[in-house]
Amino acid sequence: MCVTFAMATLMNRPRRRPIAPRRSAAPRRRLLLLIGVGLLLAALAFYGRYWRQINRYARLTYAKYTAHQLTGREKTPLLTGYTVHGIDVSSYQGRIDWPEVAEHQVRFAFIKATEGVTLRDSRFQRNWREARAVGIYRGAYHYFQPNYDGAQQADLFVRNVPLTAGDLPPVLDVEDPKFHDVAVMRRNVATWLRLIERHYGVRPILYTNYNFYKRHLAGHFDQYPLWLAHYEVEKPLLPRDKWIIWQHSDESHVPGIRGPVDFNVFQGNFAMLLAMRIPEKAE
Repeated sequence: MCVTFAMATLMNRPRRRPIAPRRSAAPRRRLLLLIGVGLLLAALAFYGRYWRQINRYARLTYAKYTAHQLTGREKTPLLTGYTVHGIDVSSYQGRIDWPEVAEHQVRFAFIKATEGVTLRDSRFQRNWREARAVGIYRGAYHYFQPNYDGAQQADLFVRNVPLTAGDLPPVLDVEDPKFHDVAVMRRNVATWLRLIERHYGVRPILYTNYNFYKRHLAGHFDQYPLWLAHYEVEKPLLPRDKWIIWQHSDESHVPGIRGPVDFNVFQGNFAMLLAMRIPEKAE
């Protein structure tokens, strides 16, 4: 009976599972290291390709959060290699100290006048008057809304912009990508340009950025002088015979304006800029 009891006890005792060998942590660490190295290389490759855009975004973000510290006396060095420098402004720049601006080699200024079919820039009249008073050669521009009628937009501009002899040609700013049909957009642009040229007797300037020009405008308006916005490049990628003004920065500073302003250079010399002005009407 003792033997039987011992055997029963042994049979009812829970069996112990065999102890599995402990896995080494080295392969897991190597895998994590490889993943980390791969992510680092991918990040470096991405930065190497898009470093200009990344740096620009970082600068703009920093500027946004430090804007309250600006005094209106900040100054960005002018672009070397050019002798005629200018700015373009709108109500976004707030009240401008034009006499101060004129002290810092700003020879011309394009001033926003209108947008779409109803909008009038709230600071146009003041900027228009004060820029001329300090000897800065002025021009006016219209911000084009591509889904609105070109004739109505031209009418808004001529009712609000009293261009006279000595002023720079009118400008059409075409860069809004929110349009339904590129062919319709081009027809409206052509209408605005044609009506404005007929009204003022001078050929308008077409403003746009490099990517928009290449995608939608290249080859369609070559008879009009081109003012090209192209940032983060040493020079525009378009040939020099394609453009007359280069907007090389939209984050520059000039004393007299509190906050960033667009910087532009004219491709020719000062005499060539003067030759672009609206002439006196023949008697």
